[in-house]
Amino acid sequence: MTDALLPAAPQPLEKENDDYFRKGCNPLAQTGRSKLQNQRAALNQQILKAVRMRTGAENLLKVATNQKVREQVRLELSFVNSDLQMLKEELEGLNISVGVYQGTEEAFTIPLIPLGLKETKEVDFSVVLKDFILEHYSEDSYLYEDDIADLMDLRQACRTPSRDEAGVELLTSYFIQLGFVESRFFPPTRHMGLLFTWYDSLTGVPVSQQNLLLEKASILFNIGALYTQIGTRCNRQTQTGLESAVDAFQRAAGVLNYLKETFTHTPSYDMSPAMLTVLVKMMLAQAQESVFEKVCLPGIQNEFFMLVKVAQEAAKVAEVYRQLHAAMSQEPVKENIPYSWASVAYVKAHHYGALAHYFAATLLIDHQLKPGVDVDHQEKCLSQLYDHMPEGMAPLATLKNDRQRMQLGKGHLHRAIGYHEESLREANLCKKLRDIQVLRDVLSAAHQRTQLKYNQHREDDDLLNLVDAPDVLSKTEREVEITSPQFSKVTVTDFFQKLGPLSVFSANKRWTPPRGIHFKVEEGDLGFTLRGNAPVQVHFLDPHCSASLAGAKEGDYIVSIQGLDCKWLTISEVMKLLKSFGGEEVEMKVVSLLDSTSSMHNKCATYSVGMQKTYSMICLSMDDEKTDKAKKISKKLSFLSWGTSKNRQKSVSTLCLPEVGLARPQAKKKLPTPFSLLNTDSSLY
Repeated sequence: MTDALLPAAPQPLEKENDDYFRKGCNPLAQTGRSKLQNQRAALNQQILKAVRMRTGAENLLKVATNQKVREQVRLELSFVNSDLQMLKEELEGLNISVGVYQGTEEAFTIPLIPLGLKETKEVDFSVVLKDFILEHYSEDSYLYEDDIADLMDLRQACRTPSRDEAGVELLTSYFIQLGFVESRFFPPTRHMGLLFTWYDSLTGVPVSQQNLLLEKASILFNIGALYTQIGTRCNRQTQTGLESAVDAFQRAAGVLNYLKETFTHTPSYDMSPAMLTVLVKMMLAQAQESVFEKVCLPGIQNEFFMLVKVAQEAAKVAEVYRQLHAAMSQEPVKENIPYSWASVAYVKAHHYGALAHYFAATLLIDHQLKPGVDVDHQEKCLSQLYDHMPEGMAPLATLKNDRQRMQLGKGHLHRAIGYHEESLREANLCKKLRDIQVLRDVLSAAHQRTQLKYNQHREDDDLLNLVDAPDVLSKTEREVEITSPQFSKVTVTDFFQKLGPLSVFSANKRWTPPRGIHFKVEEGDLGFTLRGNAPVQVHFLDPHCSASLAGAKEGDYIVSIQGLDCKWLTISEVMKLLKSFGGEEVEMKVVSLLDSTSSMHNKCATYSVGMQKTYSMICLSMDDEKTDKAKKISKKLSFLSWGTSKNRQKSVSTLCLPEVGLARPQAKKKLPTPFSLLNTDSSLY
């Protein structure tokens, strides 16, 4: 007996046309995946319209006093609820369209589940950032038009990433760039007037916020989703392809887990901690399934010890899918996870459980003890196959007794048949799974193989002498684990580095407008010393020198000399530049850092469509003040409860991005550390 998967020739990846589009992005690619994503975007708009209609009808029902009007509104609400349910089922159909994301090779394997990318609306940074540059940095904003355009182009490119490492790098670079943008242009004491809107990938409901935290979280989610799509596309008929699939799913789990731990309060269900926990489990389960396929790829030889190994590997896959299905069946995930995903987890748990019993039966029935066989090794393997042997049986005695071996083997076959029938029943109950022909073919073939083997050894008194076979213990040669994201490997240049080192020139610091200082360097003496490194500060200022009389102060940052920008120059470079003028008059521009008013009331809002805008006022802690702790009582709402929740008091968490490599080594860049229709627990991150 050999269950071997024949490898097919690997297919080329999506081709890059030319350099017109940013690397890792091709918005004109007419692939099945891009068409599916376009359908998702159109469906999101329909859901948005339906939610607004529902909200309007509910508001009318609250104020209407005429009985006929109220009855008409109730009728309209029932229609809207029905439409929303149908749209949810249609979106679920897109989420289970696994065939589009699979590899192009002909393979007799069960499809894997990818995540769809979150959709967003366009955002125009130009006006807001240009105004802030002029107001806060006192610089000509038109000098930064190209930089703002680059930022907007990068964001637009992230809406259509390619399904490869270049696409992942594109999303990662934008995620890191957002850290720079937040530090440069988003002070903690005010909002910039930019509204970021993202659609829930599972429900289609839009959520909007006026800060970058939703933007960052959504980009992280899409990085994880892109890894899942890369994993499902891998050629699972080659060792290299399966290894790539395992790696991709482990990386997807790592990104989603990082999102769950970093953003503690999310305004959409697909990024809630409970949902992300389930998604991480699903990615690790699919990685473990790929490990099992990798073990089986060379062919399963009908040999005792090989069958023991494969049986325990199959039991391991069944175990992780049972745990996944149990997590999907818990509230509040149960109300929002696609039903077809839970069905797939249930089907795979029983399918791989059946395979474990089938291989256990095969090693017992097909392998009798013969002279020269290592009996001690077989006894050890058989004892490790179970948690406990059936009553009245011992490993060595069972190996030596042909009748006991046959009875125990038939017991395994009987359990395997029951598991196969249960997996087929569940696949037939789910409408979405009935349309996946390859899934039905794999389940049916496995069931027929087990039934055939049972019929070959079937006897009339089997039911009377049937042994209740124990569960096969799970064991794997490779335990899959989360691979944490390594953002530091992506080198990103701050688009707005011309503003100066981020340690000083950031949105949370305030300083005076640039002052012109006209002075002379007399006999090589500046009248002051310098300290710091990019930007350089005036230090130990002689009160009688020409620079001091011209208005220079100790602690001033030197931003330009004779029109030359020197915010990035080192102390030695600035000193050399100043002394190069000799006795000439020097024009030096400086700025003075003001006391930061960090402890101010900060208002932040998350808007949901069709509802009145509500603000949550948050008092930031001061040195000698006590911080009030807000108690939150959250109740998870189902899909049909959209628009009925009211905002609770918000809570704050802080995001600290990892260090990244920068193009300019002169300064170290340090990144500073809702209201929803779906969730009353939505709040600030």
